[in-house]
Amino acid sequence: MARKKKKGKLSAAEIAAQAEALELAEIQKAFEQGTNTLRDLISPSAIEIHSDYFRLGTKYGRTIYVYGYPRTLFTGWISPIINIDEVIDVSMYIYPVESAVVMKNLRTKATQLEASMNLNTEKGKIRDPELEAALADTEELRDQLQVGAERFFRFGLYVTIWGDSLEELKFVQQKIETIFGQQMIFSKVANSQQEQGLNSAMPQCTDQLQIRRNMNTGAISTSFPFTSADLTQDKGILYGINMHNNGLVIFDRFSLENANMVVFAKSGAGKSFTVKLEALRSMMTGAEVIIIDPENEYQKLSDAVGGSYIRLSLNSDVRVNPFDLPKIVDSEDANDALKSNLVTLHGLFRLMLGGVGNTGQAALTPNEEADLDQALIDTYARAGITSDPLTHQSPAPTIINLYDTLLHMGGSGPSLAQRLRKYTTGTFAGIFSQQSNIDINNQMVVFNIRDLEDELRPVAMYIVLSHIWNIVRANQKKRLLVVDEAWQLMQYEDSANFLFSLAKRARKYYLGLTTITQDVEDFMGMKMGRAIVANSSMQLLLKQSASAVDVLADVFKLTEEERRRLANFPVGQGLFFAGQNHVHIQVIASETEERLITTNPNQK
Repeated sequence: MARKKKKGKLSAAEIAAQAEALELAEIQKAFEQGTNTLRDLISPSAIEIHSDYFRLGTKYGRTIYVYGYPRTLFTGWISPIINIDEVIDVSMYIYPVESAVVMKNLRTKATQLEASMNLNTEKGKIRDPELEAALADTEELRDQLQVGAERFFRFGLYVTIWGDSLEELKFVQQKIETIFGQQMIFSKVANSQQEQGLNSAMPQCTDQLQIRRNMNTGAISTSFPFTSADLTQDKGILYGINMHNNGLVIFDRFSLENANMVVFAKSGAGKSFTVKLEALRSMMTGAEVIIIDPENEYQKLSDAVGGSYIRLSLNSDVRVNPFDLPKIVDSEDANDALKSNLVTLHGLFRLMLGGVGNTGQAALTPNEEADLDQALIDTYARAGITSDPLTHQSPAPTIINLYDTLLHMGGSGPSLAQRLRKYTTGTFAGIFSQQSNIDINNQMVVFNIRDLEDELRPVAMYIVLSHIWNIVRANQKKRLLVVDEAWQLMQYEDSANFLFSLAKRARKYYLGLTTITQDVEDFMGMKMGRAIVANSSMQLLLKQSASAVDVLADVFKLTEEERRRLANFPVGQGLFFAGQNHVHIQVIASETEERLITTNPNQK
């Protein structure tokens, strides 16, 4: 009689099928949950490990290890690697070693070296400097370990490079090996150990390569990694972001040997934006800012901060008298005030009467120079002003008074008077031939010369600079003087000399001169142009034309990478030099600052 299967009882096959179905459901559930975790979202799609490289998602990588070092390491030897403009990961592993173990090994090593030297002597061989140096180093290290002056470590250094292709990996590898090779440091690709190299470079502190070198305290301290170019001080203003390490470039230009600065950039690279941003932030530290504006770019900023905006034109009622003397309190400067102003006036009238431009043809003959000098002295004397500082309080004469003096003196005086007449009663009369009526007692003062005729612009810049210089000398305080489009002054010898004189003497009067130009080749091609750069402790190089890059690379000793980038910088990025240091900087403004200083018509 056949048995009936009990209802509800499952066979072994059915139980196995249900278990498998349950396991698959759990796996499916785990998979669905896993795709929603942060780790799964940010992880690469796959990792491919090859003998000499690995591929992580769409990126290629390669790990290099250092296996040999020179006898002596100098501080900062790893700085070129840290600051290289490539995507790399640098991993350092430092293992302390017990001094007793090291002393035992060094004693054995010293015995072996002495035995080798004795053996060579017995065989009549010549001395081996390498053995002698090794023995001397060993004995020196034993002495320092014995007294606790040194400790011993095992040091591993690995560099993982990244690229978008194998060709880029090869290019970066050659750069790394070249930098190491120049310092007699030997490196190798971790062949057949790329997975271990990748793990060693990750921030999980697992040294799977285990390629180490013995080093004492002094040697290992030279590998301190935080040596990237840094221009951050505890005071000053924010200039931008350090693109080497994403740090802030906070700097006080008055902390350098002089506070002068030159800005070179092609049109549209952001030079005016940068200078206006610096001016705005400098005012927050209490500095006064004076600007010579040839293109009406600074009016919006001046109005926003309540500054004085002085528009110079033949139709305006603004007057600037070049014969004004500074009201100097210092007795030494006061004695030289008249003589100094006479020298300045000589340069001014050479400029007004023809100038010494690119033609090299002098405006005045030696006889005319002599007659002009005497006429200037006589003009001041007739106004009651002599070399005695007590007489300098009298009202200064004007160009009209000089014209009368020249007209009634002998020699070349009448001829000079006729050439000067257009500034007294002719086309250019009024603006520079009457007593001054401007007041620059404001934290920001802008002199706009856009509406002046081209012929009068260099003269106006010269006179305004002279007027500013007199005020700076009379009342010393922290000031910035910005000369935009300085090439207009540099094309004439006398005005170029005057600008250079300001650059040399500004530090004494707590003044920082900022010179801006986009005509780099012309500026640097002049003797005075290079002299002004040499007398400026700060330089800012924004995007340049291809022809200007070669000139600046020669002057500033730029690397090939810096040369390449200088012609391709985006707007607002450049090289920022301060003293002996320089960094790749990104100039950044807040939204409020940007509204005040932008020159982009689309953002106004």
